[in-house]
Amino acid sequence: MAIDGELSASLVLRRGALARVGLERVALLEAVGETGSITAAAQRLGLSYKGAWDAIQALNNLFDAPLIAASAGGRSGGAATITPRGHAVIKAFREVEREIGAALARLEAGLASAPEQGLGELFWSLGLRTSARNALRGTVARIGAGAVTVEVVLSLGDGVEIVSVITRRSADELGLTVGKPAIALIKSSFVRLVRSADAAGGANRLTGAVIDREDGDLTSEISLTLSAGKTLVATLPRADAMALRPGDAVVARVEPSDVILAVE
Repeated sequence: MAIDGELSASLVLRRGALARVGLERVALLEAVGETGSITAAAQRLGLSYKGAWDAIQALNNLFDAPLIAASAGGRSGGAATITPRGHAVIKAFREVEREIGAALARLEAGLASAPEQGLGELFWSLGLRTSARNALRGTVARIGAGAVTVEVVLSLGDGVEIVSVITRRSADELGLTVGKPAIALIKSSFVRLVRSADAAGGANRLTGAVIDREDGDLTSEISLTLSAGKTLVATLPRADAMALRPGDAVVARVEPSDVILAVE
């Protein structure tokens, strides 16, 4: 099998068992640190503001502490800084990247004289992608009892919890135990928003504030900020979203049966 070009690798840094950070997102972190602005960082990297903002939300959601702290400003600009956790992630990524580069150089030199070993078949990568708009990293806080279904409570930090109802068999197959990390996957269309004054009690009552609204022809995407540095995205009919503005206090409601749990 003929292999053209130099041997290269795409590094993905994992924090614990869940969060994944690749070169593109590390470059975004570095650009935000250098420019002090999400807007400026996006322009430098040729990204849309929304694309950069979505990537930052994903990073902050998947790590136990935010990597970027951003103030209000939106597309018109706003201050953004790298947190100590963000600096640690950048440093770790670049150090590992250097080590891998040196190891690949040695490996390539060693295999150059043995092409029959099939260099192109020695390396492969496996990634997980999901269509769910929301992926929130947390830790299993409680697991209820039940013969067929169980209620799993995932703690996101700062008192924020997500409740999922799954089958007992699924919980067993995932190996869910108290203290184990997991990710709550929630489609944006499953998130319902109500004004704080109109919110009733119940599971998955997440208080937040609107930070962005993206309008389409028929639907609108509403981004909320929660505590613990987490964000949540809801997709609503445009007519229902028109009254929502950045800064509005709302409560997001999600049925426990609509929350999917994932582990590595």
